Amino acid sequence: MSLDRRSFLGAATLLGAPRVLFAQAATERRFIFIIQRGAADGLNIVIPYAEPAYAGQRGALAIDASAALKLDGTFALHPELPKLRELYGAGEATFLHAVASPYRDRSHFDGQNVLETGGKAPYQLKDGWMNRLLGLLPRSGKDAIAFSSAVPVALQGAAPVTTYAQSTLPQANEDLLMRVEQLYARDAQLQPLWTSALEARGMAGGGMGGGGRQDGAALGRIAAGFLARADGPRIAMIETSGWDTHSGQNARLAFQLRGLDGLVGALREGMGDAWKQTVVVVATEFGRTVAANGTGGTDHGTASAAMVLGGAVHGGRILADWPGLAPPNLFEGRDLKPTLGLDALLASACAETFRLDPERVLRALFPEAVRGKPVAGLLRA
Repeated sequence: MSLDRRSFLGAATLLGAPRVLFAQAATERRFIFIIQRGAADGLNIVIPYAEPAYAGQRGALAIDASAALKLDGTFALHPELPKLRELYGAGEATFLHAVASPYRDRSHFDGQNVLETGGKAPYQLKDGWMNRLLGLLPRSGKDAIAFSSAVPVALQGAAPVTTYAQSTLPQANEDLLMRVEQLYARDAQLQPLWTSALEARGMAGGGMGGGGRQDGAALGRIAAGFLARADGPRIAMIETSGWDTHSGQNARLAFQLRGLDGLVGALREGMGDAWKQTVVVVATEFGRTVAANGTGGTDHGTASAAMVLGGAVHGGRILADWPGLAPPNLFEGRDLKPTLGLDALLASACAETFRLDPERVLRALFPEAVRGKPVAGLLRA
C-alpha cells in the first residue's frame, strides 16, 4: 500500500489528535468558559442605550438604539447577537455589566494571566483556576477539555486536561482512513492511538482538518460533539481572539460578535438535551475606554460585560450596579468603573453548577479575592 505525502499528512492529522478516553462523569452538569482574548468592548456588546452619556461619549461608535436588540428599558444587545437575544427571551441568558477582574493596568498578557490564574497580580499563581476547580470535583467528574492547540493557562495544573484543535492539514478521505486502519490493525502501539483518534474525529463531527479558517458555528458544533456525550467531558474552555479593536471598531466588533453568536447557537443546537444541564460563562480580561480614539476604535480600559448562558441558567435578567458614564463617574477619568468582581461571578457560577460550597470554591479558585457577597441565584433551582 502506497501513500503520497499529502495523503500521509492528512492521516497524520488524526494521529496528532488527542487520545480521548472519558469515564462516566458523576454529574450531568456541564461548565464551559469562553474567553474573549483582546479586551472586548462591553459597552457596545451589552449596550446601555438609555444611559444619558452613552451617545455623547461614544460619538460615531455609538450603536443606534433603533437597531439594537432591546433587553429592557436600559440595556440592549448588539444587532449581531440575535441568538443570544433569543436565549435571553427564553430565560437562558443573564448579562452582567461593569464587571472586572482585580487587574487594574492595561496589558493584555498580564490581564489574561490574572483572569486565568485567579490571582490578584500577574504571575502570582502558577496554575489556573479551572484546573483547581477539577480538584474540587469527584474523581469521576474531573474530565476537562480545552478547544485550543495548547492547554490554556486557566486549565494548567496538576489535573490532566485534553486539548482539541482543528488541524490546518488537508482532510483525509474515507478510503485513506480505511487503508491506514488496515495498516495499523496489528500494531500494538499505533492501533489504540488510531482508534482513539477516530473516536475523537467522530465526536468532532469529522471536523479534523481542511485548512480553512474555522468560524464560530463550526467550533460550536465540534465542541457540542464532545460535550453532549454521556461519557464526555464536563468542563471545557473555548478560546476566541481578535477582540482588540483599536481601529475600525464597528466593523471588526460586528464580525467578532457574529462569530460568538454562531458559536453559542451551535452549542445550544448541538448539545440537544444536555443543554438543559449546561452553564456557559463568557468573559474578557478587561474592557475598553468609554470614549473613542482618533482611529475609529477604543483603547484598553477596565470594566466590561460578562454573560452567563445555558439551559440551567436562571436567565432573562440584567445584573448590574450601574456606575454611569458621565465623566465624574468614570474610573481614572476614562473607563467604565468596576462594580462587580469577575472572580466572584466565576466562583459563584462554578459553585452552583457543581453544587459546591460557594466559600470553599472562592477560596480554592481565587485565593486572593476580597471576600464579599457571592453572585447568588445564577442557576435554576
